[in-house]
Amino acid sequence: MTAATTTATHRAIETVWKLEAPRLIAGLLRLVRDLDQAEDLAQEALLIALEHWPAQGIPDNPGAWLMTTAKRRALDGLRRQKMLARKHEELGYELEAEQNESDPVSEQAAAAGTGDDLLRLMFIACHPLLAPEARVALTLRLLGGLRTDEIARAFLTPEKTIAQRIVRAKRKLAEHQVPFEEPNEAMLRERLATVLEVVYLIFNEGYTATAGEDWLRPALCEDALRLGRILAGIAPREAEVHGLMALLELQASRLAARTDADGAPILLQDQNRARWNQLLIRRGLAALARARQLASTPGPYRLQAEIAACHARARRAEDTDWHAIAAFYAELARLLPSPVVELNRAVALTMAQGAQAGLAHLDTLRDEPALREYHLLPSVRGDFLFRLGRYPEARAEFTRAAALTRNAREQALLLDRARACENAAGTSGPAP
Repeated sequence: MTAATTTATHRAIETVWKLEAPRLIAGLLRLVRDLDQAEDLAQEALLIALEHWPAQGIPDNPGAWLMTTAKRRALDGLRRQKMLARKHEELGYELEAEQNESDPVSEQAAAAGTGDDLLRLMFIACHPLLAPEARVALTLRLLGGLRTDEIARAFLTPEKTIAQRIVRAKRKLAEHQVPFEEPNEAMLRERLATVLEVVYLIFNEGYTATAGEDWLRPALCEDALRLGRILAGIAPREAEVHGLMALLELQASRLAARTDADGAPILLQDQNRARWNQLLIRRGLAALARARQLASTPGPYRLQAEIAACHARARRAEDTDWHAIAAFYAELARLLPSPVVELNRAVALTMAQGAQAGLAHLDTLRDEPALREYHLLPSVRGDFLFRLGRYPEARAEFTRAAALTRNAREQALLLDRARACENAAGTSGPAP
């Protein structure tokens, strides 16, 4: 086998691993009831695949191959530890049932069990006991199939810090003896918001990176989409799950148009809409329709999806229904009071009613503690002032915003806008 073929096989294995790791770990966790052991068994199965698949080829059902291999390792471990014969029988029976691919009843039961296992694993990784950053790290590790170093790179955080978060999260779950169980209705209501928030945070970090040299991290968006689609598949009756998926699909449809060939940001009104992904738009609109069917009263994710849908339906920027968007933001502000929501509402008011209306609304937020170091407040205010011809004030706001952001691409964009204010002021004379 050539080096190129081996490399291609290893890449294929990496792709398979990211797709199958959540189901693998979830299924093993149900058997061994220990998160560390389940993850170790999954990793052992991956190492065995790396030894065998380059020579033998990737099997037709790689997920089943990995699960069978991991269960055999688990069974060997139980035998070595001289566990109870009953446990041997349970694991051996399940292994035999899964190997019997000709039995359609077994296949259906296994498929149903996989969905239940994934739901349990997702609710463990996003348990309210854990801090938000720990939930994100553990979710990406267990359900995203990412290594610790990949998570660290994605969030520009030292690998040691990410590793510590994951270890502490597992330790806390073990100390509190969090059970591996399917959530009942009360738990579903309590924890679903946390699960959705983690997926939302992962996507947002990919959509507009907090820091670093790149404005986008598409791989994180893909991870969030994959997690969201898993959740929609195992919680199909939850309206806000579909609301979140509608939002993510619609937002992701713009990714290719959000940067130029050099990676510099392109703002929404300047994007080439022909580059928007129509398949993702159709998926997003279908998810939005499903969310509407499931609940007459919209939740916060569905409302944000309604806003994204207004953009998706507009063939040209000037066709955007900004009055509808402003109304959706007003409804979102009532449902989920937040200075950031009000900031976005000010943008919609500017587009619908003019910059003076937007500025008046925005200036009610200037003393909000949560926005004091938030770079988008001076950035948006600078845009409003520029529209009003108040160029020196706009330049000061853009310069302040550039100093606050930690993303190099965004900083360059803001400094360009500050220079544009200087040029505009020099050609227009004193502002009226």
